[in-house]
Amino acid sequence: MGLWQRFTLIFKSKANKALDRAEDPRETLDYSYEKQLELLQKVRRGVADVATSRKRLELQIQGLAQQEAKLEDQAKAALAGGREDLAREALTRRSGLHTQIADLQAQLATLQEQEEKLTVAAQQLQSKVEAFRTKKETIKATYSAAEAQTKISEAVSGISSELGDVGLAVQRAEDKTAQMQARAGAIDELVASGALTDVTGVGKDDITVELERMASENDVNTQLEAMKRELESGGKAPQIGQ
Repeated sequence: MGLWQRFTLIFKSKANKALDRAEDPRETLDYSYEKQLELLQKVRRGVADVATSRKRLELQIQGLAQQEAKLEDQAKAALAGGREDLAREALTRRSGLHTQIADLQAQLATLQEQEEKLTVAAQQLQSKVEAFRTKKETIKATYSAAEAQTKISEAVSGISSELGDVGLAVQRAEDKTAQMQARAGAIDELVASGALTDVTGVGKDDITVELERMASENDVNTQLEAMKRELESGGKAPQIGQ
């Protein structure tokens, strides 16, 4: 297969897929039904045209028959009046009308046969169109129901997917919370064991706090005694801590 043939095949394949997505079978069925109605209307007009032509022939034959009868009466009257020549002329004309009537009657028989065939065809076509209309509506209703079911399924599928994402988010949040709780518990254990110094003083026991308080008071008392001695001697006080 050549490059151009491959390209053409790919293009037709994609075009068919695009058309398949864009095509609504309900619209296609309605369009087909309208075309069938147009065809039925044409057949009915054909039947009406043939019936009109038949009626004209019947009227024409009726008129010629009246003329034929009149010429026959005239021929009899001329012969009775001793005018054989006029009688012969009247009968000659009557013979010509008789030939025309015979031709028209043959045409009339053909038209009647065509009219009957067209009438039967119109009736059959009408039955088919009515059957197609019923089937069309059934297919459209089935397609609409399937379309609605598909939309519901897609919506449910989308909700399930979103719920799955929410579930993952909740799981991650729970995992992070558990990690933070474990980390906080580990730090508390380290502080309680003395491995880490709690600079805030939180976690010190009562004995440690009391010892620190006594050390601070002793330091303050020592500084006060030094200041008193300095004031009593009027001299320079020794540096605290020397």
